[in-house]
Amino acid sequence: MNTFLAYAYPWIKAFHIIAVIAWMAGLFYLPRLFVYHAEQVEPGGGRDDLFQTMEMKLLRVIMNPAMIATWLFGLMLVGIPGLVDWSMIWPWTKAAAVLGMTWFHMWCAVRRKDFANGHNIRDGRTYRMMNEVPTLLLLVIVISVVVRPF
Repeated sequence: MNTFLAYAYPWIKAFHIIAVIAWMAGLFYLPRLFVYHAEQVEPGGGRDDLFQTMEMKLLRVIMNPAMIATWLFGLMLVGIPGLVDWSMIWPWTKAAAVLGMTWFHMWCAVRRKDFANGHNIRDGRTYRMMNEVPTLLLLVIVISVVVRPF
């Protein structure tokens, strides 16, 4: 299996990067939708239904599959012998940031359900601040992998 993974490395890496890009696009966009939903939409109206549909489809059709693919291809990369030196700190900082990104994804999924159930208690400012979380985690991930400062 390790030989296959090593042979398929360029393809696995390419699909991992594609999945990460799709996942990040959703993680940047969904909280922005929440900002507008919280600030400009009254619960129960036509615009509320529209926002709920957009949020649900973004999460289920794009973000969830992209997150799963990111994890799948990422774990395949980790399985390639010699690719990751676990005695260094950078793979651990990357892993922690990926877990943080996954937590943020789940946080967004719960917030979407809040809107769907008419129980959103957060304002646009909260969603604006939370919208910065994936950017910070992305910085940690990219610097950890590319620069390897640790």
